[in-house]
Amino acid sequence: MIEASDTGSTEAGREGRGRDFWPADESGRKRPSPKLLLGAAAALAAVVVAVVAVLVFTGGEDAPAAKTALPTAYTPDFNGEGFAEIASRSADARAITEGEAASAKELKAGAHSFKLAESELTGDCKSATWGARLQGDLAKFGCSQIVRSAYVSADKKYVGQFFVINMETVEGVKQILRDLQRETGAGWVTPLNPPGVPAFGAGFSAAYAKTYGHYAVITWVERAGGDKSTTLNELIDVSLVIEGAADFLYGRLDLASGTGAGQ
Repeated sequence: MIEASDTGSTEAGREGRGRDFWPADESGRKRPSPKLLLGAAAALAAVVVAVVAVLVFTGGEDAPAAKTALPTAYTPDFNGEGFAEIASRSADARAITEGEAASAKELKAGAHSFKLAESELTGDCKSATWGARLQGDLAKFGCSQIVRSAYVSADKKYVGQFFVINMETVEGVKQILRDLQRETGAGWVTPLNPPGVPAFGAGFSAAYAKTYGHYAVITWVERAGGDKSTTLNELIDVSLVIEGAADFLYGRLDLASGTGAGQ
């Protein structure tokens, strides 16, 4: 497991990991790559339209336990445009490294900036998920790794989860995206809940899943503390920032297509 400390605080070294993880305001954060921002902007219009068709709201339910938490709203994107070169793991056989999994220490776009609170890379896909049907399909379609990362915003208003699921082929990715629809009851990815960060999954939340070749990329966001007054448009903006953590997959795409020199 990889954990990020609050290096922006002068108290971090003295107090260690026991204190609340709230990032200090900092300047000079790395901007997401132009390639990623272009893809995110193009996806936004499709997400807004798709949300109307696939949203499912839970109403006034009690806060779920993190073990079986579900997003209030979920929008899958099965397109996968631009990632045909790595539609199969055979074209991208190198396993995800811990360095890649935790490479996005800071994310910033527009008015939002986030800092990595914790990241975990596992080869045990069952341990990072819940639900027998989902876990069965992960095994059936060749899940080899799951990346889970937790982010918290600099203004302390939002928390986000970022997941990457390494599948054998794009068809397996599409099956997992179908499984994640609430109405299937198949299960979900278990969110990380780092010490000192508000518990995730208790309030109105939105998740967006996309097809990146043989990788399923999922962002899941909510207001810190589970504030149920959050609007869907607000969470769309936040999710696009969190999706910036998928930038390392563009490097893999470049390598597979022969346009990259390595990472």
